[in-house]
Formats: sequence, structure tokens, C-alpha cells
Amino acid sequence: MSLNPFPPLRRGLAAFWRALDATRRAVFNLIFLLIVIAILIAIFGGGAKPLQEKTTLVLDLQGPLVEETPGGVREAVLANVSGDVKKTVQLRDVLAVLDTAAKDKHIGAMVLLLDDLEGGGLASLREVAAGIERFRASGKKVTAWGSSYNQRQYLLASKADEVFVHPMGAVMLEGFGRYRNYYRDALDKVGVTVNLLKVGTYKSFAEPFIANGPSEAAAEADRYLNNGLWTTYTTDVEKARKLPAGAIMASIDKLPELIEATGGDIAKASLNAKLVDGLKTRDEIRQLMMARGAKDEDGNNFRQVSYSDYLARLHPARIGDAVGVVIASGEIGDGVAPAGAVGGLSTSRLIRQAREDKAIKAVVLRIDSPGGSAFGSELIRRELELTRAAGKPVVVSMGNVAASGGYWISTSSDEVIADAATITGSIGVFAILPTAEKVIDKLGIHTAGAPTTWLADAGNPLRPLDPRFAQVIQGSINHVYGDFINIAAKARKTTPEKINEVAQGRVWTGLQAKERNLVDRIGSYRDALASAAKRANLGADYRVAYIERETSTFDRVIGMFGANAMASLGLGEHVKLGLAATGLPPAAALGIASDLGWLSGITSERKPFMALTHCLCTNPMGGK
Repeated sequence: MSLNPFPPLRRGLAAFWRALDATRRAVFNLIFLLIVIAILIAIFGGGAKPLQEKTTLVLDLQGPLVEETPGGVREAVLANVSGDVKKTVQLRDVLAVLDTAAKDKHIGAMVLLLDDLEGGGLASLREVAAGIERFRASGKKVTAWGSSYNQRQYLLASKADEVFVHPMGAVMLEGFGRYRNYYRDALDKVGVTVNLLKVGTYKSFAEPFIANGPSEAAAEADRYLNNGLWTTYTTDVEKARKLPAGAIMASIDKLPELIEATGGDIAKASLNAKLVDGLKTRDEIRQLMMARGAKDEDGNNFRQVSYSDYLARLHPARIGDAVGVVIASGEIGDGVAPAGAVGGLSTSRLIRQAREDKAIKAVVLRIDSPGGSAFGSELIRRELELTRAAGKPVVVSMGNVAASGGYWISTSSDEVIADAATITGSIGVFAILPTAEKVIDKLGIHTAGAPTTWLADAGNPLRPLDPRFAQVIQGSINHVYGDFINIAAKARKTTPEKINEVAQGRVWTGLQAKERNLVDRIGSYRDALASAAKRANLGADYRVAYIERETSTFDRVIGMFGANAMASLGLGEHVKLGLAATGLPPAAALGIASDLGWLSGITSERKPFMALTHCLCTNPMGGK
């Protein structure tokens, strides 16, 4: 009688699978139960209590300031459950809170707590700064306090009636600009050849991969851009703080002497430079606000409402004629993209949705994009053109960046409104084709084949670039650049030759672009909404409808209750820190990984076959 070992093995595997399946179901059931409990807490836990008079709004912004929260509701909730949460602050939400609170009779004052504001472009920050000024104009006092201030945080703080910093803190104003990494020698050492094909003297996006430093044209353009942005920043701060013109630059130039004069006390040096009005600890600010306003129920703090709690009380109108807003934030791709990115297909669908919605009488395209795919950009531009042809006005509002492909999509509009600090222009096209034939040669790897034509597998990154293939790509790029120039010339009611003079891939601030007829006027997001409403003959009571991808029932329910419910369950933020194996500081390692990761993605996603209208438009403000 033979002994067969397989039936016991099968029984063991089956038992293991049943246990694994039971565990899987238990985990998912637990997550579902947590969500149900969270929703029940949100529904039956009682609504928000009415605000009392003399309540202080605490504007405690946490995370980077963005146009649109990346991802979706489902992703946000699952991230919250897993603890992998990255907070962001939507610009539209901050503006809604500020403008509503300015008219709210229960709100008597505002405190700015900006320690956790981690980032944001200059144009977006100026929108918030203007909102703070509108709040002050309503007759309500604004007090700012920080343990320290970086440049972003201080721009907002400077708009307050009074600015305080911790006695051990500082106001760090550094100026704009940054040093980039250049990888030519490193790529040569590993054997990677980067072939760049472009149109535009100033189109410097790919320079880090083909050179060891910036070209003279790129350096000139960067200096002009950064100086323009810095002038806008310092003018804003000096006006808000009632400082003489040039005071900020003078304090930076004399910083060593100012620090020495105070015995190394940076906070006191900030006070002497009149950047702050006093040095106070957090508890001293609390006592100050209690003395000025009303105490809370326990008598231990001042009566207050946080930014997030006040935002949860806002309920925008959902019925009536509206200005529809489509947000184009992030790099432009060809197909479908989630929130926080731009897809040629998905963003076009949103524009089409706005066009076909009878309640939407005009469209505002809010752009914060450095560009990307020329094809994706053209899909969006064409959809805007059809919207205008259907009789609905289109107004473009440029945010932090509307450059290259971001400028392309602005050209089918009735009006283009940019912020003074918008980064725009960069009318140019390029393609980049990395090849690694030297890498595989070092490894002793060889490629061979029997293609039917020279074009077959011509884009293989393991073979040298065929000059004929380079000629084809360059011809395509020249053609796309010609289209770009002609489209821009038609939009700006000028000639292609005139556009070419200010194109060539060069980047401009909003003010510089206005001087060169690349935008219609300098203004805010609110100005764009008002212009669209006026063009559509809407009254003052029009509503603003954000046109976003449709959400499932699950997403809508979680969107209504998820954030507060998850907070009530105590599922807090989980911060993951790690050091690069190279021993480099984490920020530097991440920067290098990002640069080289982009170059790798160019090859793996076969992007070199596309004409790219992309601008190296990172924010020059420094810091977070």
C-alpha cells in the first residue's frame, strides 16, 4: 500500500487559506464597522453649537496651501484610517472662511497661528493676505502669533494689526531663489546619455540632465524672474508693516550686525527691525485675548472657534444660476487624472459638464500648472473654445503657475487675469530621450535584432539615438512650437512674430507678462469670478459651483461625515520619517530622487515621443 502525501498537504493548504480568508474578512469588517460608528457619531453626536458673540476665529492653517486637495474623498478616508495622513489647506476654503467671518456678527476678532502652514505659492498666499485685509476692513482686529515665521508665514502675519513672536523665535526673511542639482557628470559616470531636442532659447527644464550648470540664458531669465517676485513680496510686506521702501533688503544686508547688536537674540533683532510688535509666549497671547474679548465656558481660555470647525459650518448654495469653476492644478497629462492633477480627457470632461449644465452661465478656469503634455493641453483648450462658441463666457484665473502647457490652456478665454506673482509664459516645447547603451556595454549586455525598417524599436533606450529618429522628433517639436505661437498670437490679437519675441521658453511674472501683452490684467481669483458673472449678466447674488469629478454614494457620505467622525475616533496623523541610505540630509536626498525619478519616468512611460510643454517652475520662496 503506497502512502500519498498530497491529500494531507492539500488539506493543510486549504485550512491555511480559510484562516487567511477569515482574517481578511475580519479586517475589512472592522474597517467598515469603524466607518459606520464614525458616521453615527457624526449624525447623532449633536450638531455644532451656535457661536456666541465676541468669538475669536483662530486661523490655524495646517499643511501646504493648495488649489485642490490631491486624490479623492475615498483616498483621504482610507489614509486617515491607516494613519498615513498628509493635511492640506484648500485656498477656496480659506477665502470662504475669511469672507464669511468678516460678515459674521458673532466673530469679533481673529488670531493667526501659522506655525503649521507648510507651503504655498506666492500668488495663493497673496490671495489669503487680501482676505485677511478684507477681514480687517470689516472693523475686526487681527492678531498674529508664531513660535517663528518663515517667509510664507510672515507674508500673512504682516497683514495683521499686530504681530508677535515667541521670545526664542525669529522672523527669517531670506530672499527668493534656489540652487539646483546638475547631473551631467553623474550620468556620464554611469553611462546614461541624455538627448535633448527643443525649441526655445530659454527652455531650461532639462538642463540639469545635459549640463553641469545653467546656461547664460537660463541664469539671466531666473534672475529677472526672481527679482520681480522678490520686489512684489517686499513691497507687500513693507506696505503692511509701514516700513520704508528697501527696509527688508537693508535688514538682510545688515543681519550679522543686527544679531551682534542684540547679543545673538534673533527675536529681539526682529523686534528692532520692526518686523514684529512684541515678544510673547503662547500663554501670554492667550491672556491677552481673554482680556480683550470673552472667556470660554470654563474661564480658562478666550472664546474661540478653529478654522476647521468654522469651515464645517459653511453650507454653500446649491440652487440657482452659477459661475462654474474648473480647477486645473498640477502637471498636465493626456488621459484621466485624479484631483490635484490635470488630465487632457478628465479636465475636458469637466469643462464639457459645465457647458452642458443649464445652471452654469459662465466658466472660470483656475490654473495652477507648470504644463506637461502638449496634446493634453490642446484637448483642454479645444473644450474651452467650444464652451465659448456655445455662448458661455470663459475667464481664466492664473494662480501660482500658469506656464508652458498651463499658458496654452489659457488661450481660449474671454479674459486672462493673473496675480502679480503668477509665474507664466514659458512658451516653448521640448522632448528628452535618455539612452543607456553605455550602461549595458559596461555590464557586457548587447542588443541585436532583425527589424523590417530603421524606425522599428527606434525609441529603445538601450540603443544609441538614431539621427533620423532625432530628426523626426525635432521636426514634430518645431511644428508644435509653431502651433503654440499661432494659438497665442490669435488669443492675444497680435502676430506670431511678436509672440516669438517674448516666447522662446522664457518665464515671466504676472506683472512682466502684463507688460508684454501675455495676460489682460492683474487681479485676484475674486476678480475673475466677478468678471465671469458680469459677462454672463448675473446679479450680485450668483453662486459659485465647483465642477469636479462625480463621486460615489460612499464618497459623498464619507465626505459629509468622514473628517469629523475620524477625529472623534481619535485616528490621528501618523508621520513617517526616514533618512536616505546615502547619508544625505533627507530633503536633499528626496530632491535628487525626485529629479532622477522624473528622468526614469520619461523613459518607462515613453514620454519622449510626446512634445512636452513643461516649465521648470518650482516655487523660488525657499523653505517648506
